[in-house]
Amino acid sequence: MTTTTLPAGTRKVGILAGWGRYPVVIAEALAGQGYQVYTLGVKGHADPALAKLSHDFAWVGLAKIGRAIRYFRDRQVHHVTMAGKIHKFLLFQPWVWIKHLPDWRAIRAFYPHFGTTKKDRRDDTLLLTVIEEFARDGITFAPATDFLPELLVKLGKLTYRAPSKLEVKDIEFGWKMAKEMGRLDIGQSVTVKGRATLAVEAIEGTDECIRRAGKLCAPGFTVVKVAKPQQDMRFDVPTIGLGTLETMVQSGASCLAVEAGRTIIIDQPQVVQFADRHRLSIVAVEDGDVAELTKEAA
Repeated sequence: MTTTTLPAGTRKVGILAGWGRYPVVIAEALAGQGYQVYTLGVKGHADPALAKLSHDFAWVGLAKIGRAIRYFRDRQVHHVTMAGKIHKFLLFQPWVWIKHLPDWRAIRAFYPHFGTTKKDRRDDTLLLTVIEEFARDGITFAPATDFLPELLVKLGKLTYRAPSKLEVKDIEFGWKMAKEMGRLDIGQSVTVKGRATLAVEAIEGTDECIRRAGKLCAPGFTVVKVAKPQQDMRFDVPTIGLGTLETMVQSGASCLAVEAGRTIIIDQPQVVQFADRHRLSIVAVEDGDVAELTKEAA
């Protein structure tokens, strides 16, 4: 049975929806649990299918923080979850503020980041700023995985094929690298071959990181994706789905290691079937489990 951290009697739940299938899965789960779902889809990101799954649906611009807060506040929605990716690279394009026309709340909240640059633009910094701005109006964020904890991958081998001895060594090597990148809030994924780092995820996202690695080496490299040591489960939780696996196949990756209990897998049965069909190996490990995996393959 699914449990949440919401107060007893709460029937309205909001979704601030970004890109990908994840918000759709969460909307379906919330509706199935009897909640009234109020969804605000970020323009250029969210799936229009969310409108049919929601009690109420509206679009919002990327820089319309005040509009987003008013949407939930006017509908007396005090508990919201964040799901889906926001393409952060859009924030660095020329004339970004003219293109997205931020409202007053966005200007006030993000001026220290994009105006005076007194504050940095790391993922955690920007997303926590959003959460704090909503909190000013009595709207709190809950982790989306509270509503569907079964999306968090369990420890162990997911696919028929286990990692090879060389892949196990690359997982152990890449794990330390990925955790350090996460600690610095740079990215969540690294690609490794022969215990050498091929590419590190930054603002471009996991898929582009994998594609870049594929251009740099022959087929047969490992992808390691982990949660940050300081991971806030309310946002930016590592997520994989069919798109990740398709990119791996196209780029020549052969193995994927993710963090058990802290990584979301969307449509896991289909992901595993696809991986088995293409002879990919997927494992979910923990910090201590990587060393054990190495021993078994030695």
